Amino acid sequence: MTEVGWQRSSFCGGGGNNCVEIATTHDGVAIRESDSPADVLTTDRAALGALIMNVKRGPLRRRTPSSDR
Repeated sequence: MTEVGWQRSSFCGGGGNNCVEIATTHDGVAIRESDSPADVLTTDRAALGALIMNVKRGPLRRRTPSSDR
């Protein structure tokens, strides 16, 4: 991945290698774990925003076929 400006989560603490890092790219948003920087997940801003909103709502539940209706 082209060099981007990675930012660490405010929950990172002492700055060790146990942090979530995020960066904006020309395609959207990149996310990685600081202890495995070569493994990068990419998504768009809307999808990341929806994930964050749902996490803030509370525990995520596993979907069952009957809950898809």
